[in-house]
Amino acid sequence: MDYNGIKSSRKTVSIQVSENGITVRAPYRMTDAQIEKFVSEHDAWIRKHMARLEEKSKNEQPVEKLTEEEINRLADMALKVIPERVRYYAPIVGVTYGRITIRNQKTRWGSCSAKGNLNFNCLLMLTPPEVVDSVVVHELCHRKEMNHSKKFYDEVLRVYPDYHKWNKWLKNNGNAIIKRMV
Repeated sequence: MDYNGIKSSRKTVSIQVSENGITVRAPYRMTDAQIEKFVSEHDAWIRKHMARLEEKSKNEQPVEKLTEEEINRLADMALKVIPERVRYYAPIVGVTYGRITIRNQKTRWGSCSAKGNLNFNCLLMLTPPEVVDSVVVHELCHRKEMNHSKKFYDEVLRVYPDYHKWNKWLKNNGNAIIKRMV
């Protein structure tokens, strides 16, 4: 089975199946033979996810791509809306933050660096305001927990009890929005 292998300082091995193919991320300490064995042992799981992806792509409608001008307008809007939401939620979460950057990304809705800098996708402006708030709270909670542990999600739900509802909306609709990126 063909796959793209990426070694890094991670502790575990993972497999990602996407439109771009199969990516296997592994720790530096794993040999190529160990990675091959891992992929072979997960052959059924990989094929199942590839079939799901293929079925999903058959059923998807073509999407209208955003123009450069539309992306710039979304970024300008995000520069006004998102920092305001961050300022609102940061004291509720009980954290400080660094720089806020708006990007036009194809894979992430937001991220938080170890230094407390926050990045958000301008495409959030195409989602309901509740989704924007859920992503803002998610990233701010990473200022307390830089992981996705139970403790992290307990904090997210303390601040934003409807988080799961809007995260599900984003999972169900986000791909179609991201596919609009040029």
